[in-house]
Amino acid sequence: MPQFLWEQHCCLPLLHSARIADLARYPLGSYLSVNVGYSRQSTEDSLALLHKFRRDALGDGRFRLVERFADIRAADTISLAFDLEDSGPLGGDPDNLEMFYELGVRSMLPTYNHANAAGCGCLDPDDTGLTAYGRDLVRKQNEVGIFVDGSHCSRRTGLDLAECTGAPMIYSHSNFAALWAHPRNITDEQALACARTGGVIGVNGVGIFLGQNAIDGRAERVAAMAAHIEYGAELVGIEHIGIGSDYSFDAEDFNDMLTQDPGAFSDAYTKWGPLQWVPPEDLLGLNELPGLDAELAGRGFSAGDRAAVFGGNFARVAQQVWRD
Repeated sequence: MPQFLWEQHCCLPLLHSARIADLARYPLGSYLSVNVGYSRQSTEDSLALLHKFRRDALGDGRFRLVERFADIRAADTISLAFDLEDSGPLGGDPDNLEMFYELGVRSMLPTYNHANAAGCGCLDPDDTGLTAYGRDLVRKQNEVGIFVDGSHCSRRTGLDLAECTGAPMIYSHSNFAALWAHPRNITDEQALACARTGGVIGVNGVGIFLGQNAIDGRAERVAAMAAHIEYGAELVGIEHIGIGSDYSFDAEDFNDMLTQDPGAFSDAYTKWGPLQWVPPEDLLGLNELPGLDAELAGRGFSAGDRAAVFGGNFARVAQQVWRD
C-alpha cells in the first residue's frame, strides 16, 4: 500500500447531521479535501458547514485541520482541507475567497454542470467558456492560493482556465473522454492544456464516469480507474496524474436526489440507475478485493510511479499554489 494518500475530492452530506468521524475510513497519514458546497449552497450555507466540520474535526484527535502545507503528512492524523464545487457560495464577491482560504478551502471550480456567472458547465448545450467574472475569479484564486479546478466545467471553460491561470491548475476529479465519452469526462486537449500549466488530473472512481463495465461491479471499477490512470500517464506524463475519487459518504441521499430531480443532472447521470463509487477500502486494498495500488503494479507501474499518483503529484503542485 502507498505510504501516503492525497484524496483531492470526497463528499460528506452537505447537512449538519454529517459525521466527520466517517472520514476515518481513510488511513491515518492521508490528506483529504472535503466538499463544503456546490451550486445549491449560499455563502451562509457553506460557511455554516465549514464551521461545523472544523469544530467536529478539532474535537476528534484523528484529524488535523490544514492551515499550511507543513501540516500535511503527519503519520498519526488525517490532514483535512476543503473545496468548493461551484463559485456560487462566494455570493458574487471574489474577495470572499480570502475568507474561505482562512477556513481551510484550498480548491474551487467555477461552475458545477450548468452555466453561472463564471462560465459554462459540462452539461450546457451551448459552450461559451469562461466569462470576464470567471477570469477575475481565476486571478483572485492565484493571488489567494486556491487551486483553480476545471472538474464539472465545460470543455471551453476548462481550456480558458488553463489559458488564464498563472499557477498550475487541476482537474480534481475527472476522467478521460477518450476512454468513455461521458460529458463529465475531459478531452485530451483539456488534459494536455492542464499539464502545460504544471497541473494534475485527479482520476475519480464513479462508475458512470469510468465506463460501461464499471457501472455495476466493484472490481471492474477499480480496474477501470487504473485504465484511466494508465491512459492519462501515457498522454500527459505520470507526473500529472493523481487521485480524486469523488467518494460520496452520502450515496443514498445523492441517488435519491437524482431520482427526484433528474433534470438537474440530465440522463447522462440517471439512465444507468443508482451511482456507484470506489470506496477508500478499494483504493487501498484494505478489504478482500485487490486495491488500486495492486492493479497499477500489475500494469507495470513502479513503486515510485504509484507514490506519485497516490500523493506526490498533488503535494508538489500544492507547494507551488498554496500561499503557506
